Amino acid sequence: MTDLLRERLKSLPCRPGCYLMRDRRGKIIYVGKAKNLRRRVQSYFRPHARLAPKVRSMVELVHDFEFMTVKNEAESLLTEASLIKRHKPHFNILMRDDKRYLALRADAASPWPRFACCRIVRDDGARYFGPFPSAPIVRAAKDFVERRWGIRSCACLEPDEAAHRHCLANVIRSCSAPCLGSIAQDEYRHRFDEACEFLDGKRPAEIVALEEEMRARAAAGDYESAARLRDTVAALREMTKAHFVRRTPEMRREAAARGLRELAAAIGLAKPPRIIECADISNLFGEYNVASLVVARDGLPDGRYYRHFRIRSFKGADDPRAMAEVVRRRYGPDSTLLASSPRADLFVCDGGITQLRAARAVFAELGVGDIPTIGLAERQEEIVLDNGRESILLPRDSEALFVLTRLRDEAHRFAITYHRSLRDRAIRESALDEVPGIGAAKKAKLLKRFGSVRGIARASAEEVAACAGVGRSVAEAVLAAAGSRPGKMV
Repeated sequence: MTDLLRERLKSLPCRPGCYLMRDRRGKIIYVGKAKNLRRRVQSYFRPHARLAPKVRSMVELVHDFEFMTVKNEAESLLTEASLIKRHKPHFNILMRDDKRYLALRADAASPWPRFACCRIVRDDGARYFGPFPSAPIVRAAKDFVERRWGIRSCACLEPDEAAHRHCLANVIRSCSAPCLGSIAQDEYRHRFDEACEFLDGKRPAEIVALEEEMRARAAAGDYESAARLRDTVAALREMTKAHFVRRTPEMRREAAARGLRELAAAIGLAKPPRIIECADISNLFGEYNVASLVVARDGLPDGRYYRHFRIRSFKGADDPRAMAEVVRRRYGPDSTLLASSPRADLFVCDGGITQLRAARAVFAELGVGDIPTIGLAERQEEIVLDNGRESILLPRDSEALFVLTRLRDEAHRFAITYHRSLRDRAIRESALDEVPGIGAAKKAKLLKRFGSVRGIARASAEEVAACAGVGRSVAEAVLAAAGSRPGKMV
């Protein structure tokens, strides 16, 4: 296993999500899902892991991997399916039969719109809800909205009396029967819009009312009807729990606001923190020591204020010392960020007690100790306080925990992306060191003139020779080291 893989494995969180394995060319060769990313991905690289031959051959080709976190296991299933269909990795043999999960299609352009189950989500102007990994949940939701709002279930384009001869839906399914003229088109469309709002998650009171009806029927002794309602409620609850109904921006804002209120109550803030900053440190055995600073506004990530830092004050791996430098460069008197970035209402250190103490010491030194500061230890997602109070473990389904871990994962992603870009750039630039006749000064000239090794590779031999003051043979050697295609040499 390479040093790169060892470092990447350390960054894995204990959360559900998907991972993408890449070979040396950067090509995605496998996509997988996991309830616990750290445990699942590390299992591939254990020294004595018992792997199937196909899996072993895949692992031998893995040079790097990426991961993304999601809120629950069901969402990871959907994300995995989407990634497999998009990238078509060589080692993913499942779902090659083009199996797709079920979704609900609502064609609002139809004069009498209806809901239909489908397995392909097209860009055709219709509204889609899903896809859902559980077909019974889709059909239960479809059946409920049709009965509750009187939506037709027939497939005819224009429902009329001829279509009604073979249909008893108005008798046995509570259909509003537009085929018989029993409802005006405006009223029918209003009902259809209400049904779509329910599937969008905007009418949770409907499920509550259904539960009350279930209890009333059970109390009246109608147990068979109550059991059917129980199953319907369970399916609709599962759909909402798994977030198969996609959250609208307003729903996301409301969930984030709840999370901020929960967080303020948990850590003892006077009011919910409107601006949260989270800092993360990334290095590879002390090399390319970098940090990221990401910001959430009203509980949602705000990329306008994300910042990268190249750690300058020391060399080597020392996360607390690096955290102290980040705080000083963010809030010190010489900082250029004081005027351009909003002051934090809460500062989060990705790490444990040592990073937290380092950050607080610098805050006190700078006279801004009134900024509440906490740590977020990754092992158990615990909030570290270091003010005489014990660490806090929030419930796993807490919106407050989701606000923090989402921001922490953003900090991870942002730091690792920057770290990788520096490392890859250094690797590319080091290729020029192997060319005889190209020293540090000529290398600097080439990089300044063409911007990067890729820019050098796009140049001609004459341009390289003129810039570096070398002959054609050396220029061609530079182009070969830079990865230029033969057609580029003239």
